[in-house]
Amino acid sequence: MKVIEKINQSKKTLFSFELLPPLKGQDASKLYRTIEELMEFNPQYINLTTHRDEIEFKELSDGVFQKRTVRKRPGTVAIAAALQHKFNVPVVPHVLCAGYSKEETENMLLDLNFLGIKNILALRGDSLRTENLFKPQEDGHNYAVDLVKQIADIRNGKYLDPDLKNKTPLDFCIGVAGYPEKHFEAPNLNFDLENVKKKVDAGADYIVTQMFFDNKKYFEFVEKCRNIGINVPIIPGIKPLSKKIHFSLIPRIFSLDLPEELSKELQHCKSNDDALQVGTEWAIHQAKELIEKKVPSLHLYTYGLADNTKEILKTIF
Repeated sequence: MKVIEKINQSKKTLFSFELLPPLKGQDASKLYRTIEELMEFNPQYINLTTHRDEIEFKELSDGVFQKRTVRKRPGTVAIAAALQHKFNVPVVPHVLCAGYSKEETENMLLDLNFLGIKNILALRGDSLRTENLFKPQEDGHNYAVDLVKQIADIRNGKYLDPDLKNKTPLDFCIGVAGYPEKHFEAPNLNFDLENVKKKVDAGADYIVTQMFFDNKKYFEFVEKCRNIGINVPIIPGIKPLSKKIHFSLIPRIFSLDLPEELSKELQHCKSNDDALQVGTEWAIHQAKELIEKKVPSLHLYTYGLADNTKEILKTIF
């Protein structure tokens, strides 16, 4: 079933969470255990991240550095299919511009369709650590809106090769990202909102937001979206903080602000356990208010941590 259908048919706030594929060389047992612990809360879908190739430099015995390309978390398509089959819950794999050509993207969409996966989150993805600015793969997409257009085209049976015979439309539900505090590359929020609108106009069915820690920013973001004609569901993304280092790391990596009250509480934490408790309580506070305001769904960025997620869900559902 499609995510947008679940949202439209539900009279209450739904719940979903996001996971990472296992590192190369590891099995999926930890991933399965995490999902098993959260199934009692009836997640309506599960997001699974996709990771592009990375560039590493390995020092050889003679002191020369060897450049190599690695993919640390391969297997998103296979794992998404395995999870959907095992748990009978729609899985939403991320499809990226970063590291993929248009042809590779089309082949990935075909594989997903063959495996019965009908939901996609279309993202630009991150630049390489060695790049100051994002550079698309050769013959790839530079912006998420162009990726959405390709997926929307294939929904209408339009493939890259115009000479294909008996072309079959692939009926995907498309989610895209939104940034309540703007994408870090955007010059201002209004410019970023226009980019979100372009993705919706190109065929996106819903928006899931980047993490935020001040619900006011989410509500303001939704209002601004509605004012410029964005009418699709906007799902808030919540990240339960779990470590002391998140106090400085999260704002820097994701270009967002922590509310003053939360910052003060984290500063007083003497251990990661203290930070975990603060982060869990803050996420519960956020979630309760969002549910009271009847948001369509709550999306938790769990990244494989089930214990604090369970505590949050036990309290709010």
